Amino acid sequence: MKHLPLLLLLGGLLSASAARSADPVRYVDAATLTVIGKALPTEQPYNRIDTTRFRVPAKTPGYCYHPTGLAVVFRTDSRTIRARWETSGKNPSDNMAAVAQKGLDLYIRNNGEWVFAGVGRPKINGKNDRHDAAIISNMAEGEKECLLYLPLYDQLKKLEIGVDEKSVITPMENPFRHKIVVHGSSITHGIAAGRAGMAYSSRLGRDTGLYCINLGFSGQCTMQPEFASYLSRVEADAFVFDCFSNPSAEVINERFDAFVDTIRRTHPTTPLIFLQTIRRETRNFSTRIEKFEREKQAAAEAQVRDRMKTDKNIYFVDPGDLLGSDHIATADGTHPTDLGFTYMLDRIEPQIRKILGKYGIR
Repeated sequence: MKHLPLLLLLGGLLSASAARSADPVRYVDAATLTVIGKALPTEQPYNRIDTTRFRVPAKTPGYCYHPTGLAVVFRTDSRTIRARWETSGKNPSDNMAAVAQKGLDLYIRNNGEWVFAGVGRPKINGKNDRHDAAIISNMAEGEKECLLYLPLYDQLKKLEIGVDEKSVITPMENPFRHKIVVHGSSITHGIAAGRAGMAYSSRLGRDTGLYCINLGFSGQCTMQPEFASYLSRVEADAFVFDCFSNPSAEVINERFDAFVDTIRRTHPTTPLIFLQTIRRETRNFSTRIEKFEREKQAAAEAQVRDRMKTDKNIYFVDPGDLLGSDHIATADGTHPTDLGFTYMLDRIEPQIRKILGKYGIR
């Protein structure tokens, strides 16, 4: 009997621990909070382009439904953040992590900086695309400002955010300023990024505080007239284009002027920043790819520099080898990993900041 008080104490501690681990959670529809990252409003909360209102190239509609670069921002005093969400059943990609393709990526503001807090890990067993995950728990008390990035490469049909039952969760104003539209290829789309918030446009936004919109479409960015028409309708302080990664030299020469002309009809003096495409590792030993890529890069530079002669608000950013020289920065020879995006941002971010600064965009 002399051990009874100790046993009762241990029992009480275990019960309290169990109670804490089973604290009730309530869920709120994320669409009732603040969803950021769209160039223009859409009827569906997590689509990037409303394809019922705007024409897009034939192979593109599915990518318009990916919430790439979209995020939910909110405040909460909850010590726990969970999520329940549903994706479309898209097959796993062969050069992407599932947590980037279908998962969630949470950042919490700490001393003015967006700091990684946790991920929502998706289920990847077969066609089960209903996910339920704890993102972060056991946080200190107090209000947090949260930035939750949505999946990079799958349609998001539904999202609920879970918090402690007695806590408060409220919409938060967009924490970013100005509006920079980034349009491009699978590189902009974020293929091979490690998490949903690691595409270079999202990282550029967190680095600078600028509101960067991701309009990357895997394999589909060839300066089509449909994209030019859509972009011409978007109110933006600046545009950044990764539009030379997908087309051939012939297509670049054929389409560049018309693409710029369409955008200039509604944005006569808005800065247009064109990025030279990356140097693909796939050209290292293939003479065919080497020739194709060399001709493409030459056409891109020639077209932009020729246009710069008559348009002082067009810029060409070519900082050399965007992905470094150590041959370890891509997943497959083309798509940058997180390391590749780090190399890329090290080279392009200072130039982009300098250009935008001329227009008071800081």
